[in-house]
Amino acid sequence: MVSAIVLAAGLSKRMGNSNKLLLPYRQHTVIEATLNNILAAGITDIIVVTGYESDKINNAIKHLPATIVDNPFYAQGMTTSIQQGITYAKGNGFMICLSDMMMIEPVEYSLLINTFEQQFSLNPKCICIPRYGNEKGNPVIFSAYYRADILKYTDMEGCKAIVQANKEEICWVDMPTNHVLMDMDYPEDYEKLRIQ
Repeated sequence: MVSAIVLAAGLSKRMGNSNKLLLPYRQHTVIEATLNNILAAGITDIIVVTGYESDKINNAIKHLPATIVDNPFYAQGMTTSIQQGITYAKGNGFMICLSDMMMIEPVEYSLLINTFEQQFSLNPKCICIPRYGNEKGNPVIFSAYYRADILKYTDMEGCKAIVQANKEEICWVDMPTNHVLMDMDYPEDYEKLRIQ
């Protein structure tokens, strides 16, 4: 089983005065749309890590079947949210999801998870990374083998050094669309994505 750890704690600074996760997208908020796609892929262990404006995020998603975990250290960086999520995860793999990637479709999450599960049976140290063309995307799935390494990791901008130190364990997953590259940082990103 793969656990989805959905990072929803960030300050959303580059979006101006708006919390990007609460912007409308196809009759939902951005974070609801992302979670609906993850749920539609059949993932049952979903941990949403909140921080900035956690009350508003909680209200937007409380009707969905996910465990909501508040990260009091969110201002220190993304890694603290990954660590908070992993302490609650039950799976043999941790899919680190960005909550503003609402374009990733359920079938694409399923492709990633199925590939991870096949690979994990052959190599319990595997790390599955999606790519479109030659460009690396998200979400990355870490085997639970890396749980201790992630929990003691000190770089606050994600777990890149763990990936770099274990290049021989990487399983690249070629994706059918560029959705795994499409996050939303600036107002112009939102304007482009919401009309697709």
